Amino acid sequence: MAHPLEPFLLARGIAPTPVRLLVLDVLRQQPAALSLADVEQLLEHTDRITLHRTLKTFAAQGLVHRVEDGSGAAKYALCEAGCTPQQHHDRHVHFYCYRCQQTVCLPRVPIPAVPLPAPFQVQQTELVMKGVCEAGARQPTTL
Repeated sequence: MAHPLEPFLLARGIAPTPVRLLVLDVLRQQPAALSLADVEQLLEHTDRITLHRTLKTFAAQGLVHRVEDGSGAAKYALCEAGCTPQQHHDRHVHFYCYRCQQTVCLPRVPIPAVPLPAPFQVQQTELVMKGVCEAGARQPTTL
């Protein structure tokens, strides 16, 4: 019997290996973007290099997008429907919480277009807003 997540991988031209299915399942269950270390911790018996290659493949095929939130580790989040490797449609704001240290996608908050003069050509746009999220606001402040 086929795994229920196989169609998501096959639609992106990704072979549905057991590790890829596990990583996809983990990403789908998390409300925040995950770093390689986060995925490694959640799938503790899986090889780090295999996980890295899986995330890299997912990004190359437009299944996930990579978020640089300033924490020192790239994080990965599932792309919205319609995102392709050639044209990422996940041009939305990300929010990094200083307290809980999670990065979340805000897909309903688009990054505004910024017109640039010639000869500049935008190839990538990222916007990470930083502050305290609702969960972080409930955490005690540490000095």
